[in-house]
Amino acid sequence: MSFEFLSLETIQEIARQYGYWAVFLGIALESAGIPLPGETITLVGGFLAGSGELNYWLVLGTAIAGAVIGDNFGYWIGKVGGWPFLVRVGRFFRITEEQLTEAKNQFSENAARAVFFGRFVALLRIFAGPMAGIAKMPYPQFILCNLAGGTLWASVMVTLSFFLGRVVPLEQLVSWVARFAIVALVLVIAWIAVPMWLESRKLKQSSTGEQPSAPGE
Repeated sequence: MSFEFLSLETIQEIARQYGYWAVFLGIALESAGIPLPGETITLVGGFLAGSGELNYWLVLGTAIAGAVIGDNFGYWIGKVGGWPFLVRVGRFFRITEEQLTEAKNQFSENAARAVFFGRFVALLRIFAGPMAGIAKMPYPQFILCNLAGGTLWASVMVTLSFFLGRVVPLEQLVSWVARFAIVALVLVIAWIAVPMWLESRKLKQSSTGEQPSAPGE
């Protein structure tokens, strides 16, 4: 996702000035739970590699390292102090602790998939690591999913911008990737919310003694 306080031109300038460190720190801080445009910085790194300003393999290596290390920090932040903080934030938005507990349980049931695929999903890329810690996902399992997911994500992003950046404007490429991440987020929300809604509807019908409507009625 793009952020208004950092234009694409500014991100390009930062990447040109600091090179591999910009790619590493950008995605590492985002993966740790700080809302920075790490994905965009990674795409810019791949684009600069495609134009010969950076080395493809070094960009890929720093992107993988940043993604994996950042998510590890996010995991431990979530495990050590994430739940009390989440409860306080929830109260501010009038979300009850019971609702947060239900969301945590939902995440726990899908933690491996969330950590592995989460980088391709808007917002989940930022919160997957801390949420895995809050949900107390077993650390060895987290390490495996984190490493595999980080490697896959970085390979796709860097390679995509390395090759497509030669024929597609960088602004268009960043826009396409951001739209895909948003669509993925909508699908994930629907995948979680629809079963929860159906379950709550079923419980409500059971408590009132109603019978589910038959098809065609």
